Amino acid sequence: MCVGLLVAFLVTLGVREVRGIGTSAPDFECSQNSRQEVTVEVKSGETGSSIARQLLSKGVTKSSEAFFRVAVSNPRAAQIAPGAHRLNKRICAKEALNQLLDSKRLVGLVNIVEGAWISEVVPQLYKAGFSTKEVTDALRMVKKPEGFTTLEGLLFPAQYSFARDATAVSALESMILNSTTAMAQANFFSSTSNFSPQQLLIIASLVQAEGNIQDFRKISQVVRNRLKIGMPLQFDSTVHYVKKSRGSVFLSTQSTFISSPYNTYRRYGLPPGPINNPGLSAMRAAMNPEPGNWIYFITVAPSDTRFTADIEEFNKWKVEYKKNLRAGLFGSSR
Repeated sequence: MCVGLLVAFLVTLGVREVRGIGTSAPDFECSQNSRQEVTVEVKSGETGSSIARQLLSKGVTKSSEAFFRVAVSNPRAAQIAPGAHRLNKRICAKEALNQLLDSKRLVGLVNIVEGAWISEVVPQLYKAGFSTKEVTDALRMVKKPEGFTTLEGLLFPAQYSFARDATAVSALESMILNSTTAMAQANFFSSTSNFSPQQLLIIASLVQAEGNIQDFRKISQVVRNRLKIGMPLQFDSTVHYVKKSRGSVFLSTQSTFISSPYNTYRRYGLPPGPINNPGLSAMRAAMNPEPGNWIYFITVAPSDTRFTADIEEFNKWKVEYKKNLRAGLFGSSR
């Protein structure tokens, strides 16, 4: 999703603009398309009438009324993201709206996918135009919510586009605000859980890394069951996080001996912080596990994750998993 969406177009209309809706207005032919591009800056919460005037002044549309009329009749107009948009000049109002809704035309775009690491977000900030020093300083200076000790986990997955005058600190703050809002939606800050909000965010990151959305709540319960009996979590994803390795389901025995507080093969309890930036579904699963006595789970084949409390059954599935791994069902045997 894009953050900072526009307010509804009809909310701030003037009387003259309301009267113009539904009447004819000068417009370029939609078959026309100048190769010349201009940058149109859309601010967070900017009204449709303001955007329409800017499109006219920059030579994108033939009249502000033409764009405004198209925008108020199309609910998708409320999904225009703030930021700098590259638009062709001399285009019809309908095409102007389409280009404003095209994320590929956004300048300074940062797309955080669910489960991304901060180390994967930072290069995107550079590409969005923030300097290395500015990003480095922002990572150090930005304030984290009370009770949270790491920035990992707080950069909420979404598509962001930042205005040219935005700072790296304000960019990170918008991500943190979205994360805090999502955690509130998942009831992290209620008193009904035995875990702190940060611990729930850690669990959400483990859930995000370990399975598909249909298994999130079961994995959340496995975390609780292992913690309850004093069993180390032994999650491969925590070691992959330490090694910064993606794209492989295989984890060597040697890797499980890596010295790190995030290595849940050697350390008991939850890791000291989230191992990625989880989405809302993982957050909700962290707060609401599916009841069950499962201790073990394993992905035997793509989209085939099985849960059990029986070690013998788990070991049988593990043999099946290794067979499928060698057969290339996971894309690689390594």
